Amino acid sequence: MDKFFKEAINQAKKGLSEGGIPIGSVIAFNGEVLGKGHNKRVQDGSVILHGEMDAFENAGRQEAKIYKQSTLYTTLSPCPMCTGAILLYGIPKVVIGENKTFMGSEDLLRSHGVEVIVLNDNECIKMMEDFIEDKPELWNEDIGEE
Repeated sequence: MDKFFKEAINQAKKGLSEGGIPIGSVIAFNGEVLGKGHNKRVQDGSVILHGEMDAFENAGRQEAKIYKQSTLYTTLSPCPMCTGAILLYGIPKVVIGENKTFMGSEDLLRSHGVEVIVLNDNECIKMMEDFIEDKPELWNEDIGEE
């Protein structure tokens, strides 16, 4: 398993252990972690801190050329908000743990030339299925459903 994807899973587990939604993300550049994060909507009372957004926040300000040479790893298919950030900063490649429990804006990423790799990782699928079953109201809130 790729070390960056493994760290994204570790971030998802960290979020779950904090009482949050188990989605993690890593931005990798030149063989190093540029930023990592996990969904903190519950923990921080945030409306925008999805795993990918937290990874961007933790990567901090970077020259555009850095992001344009980075890969984003995420345990779950990115929602429209996170997809927008990926496109805004020109991330050329996104590795997704799974899209069975939630299909994000992968087609939008592809339509902008982003390489999208979906692993359909069993650990990611099980983690999300269990979470959605245990806390459907929290999950629906996270994806903007009633």
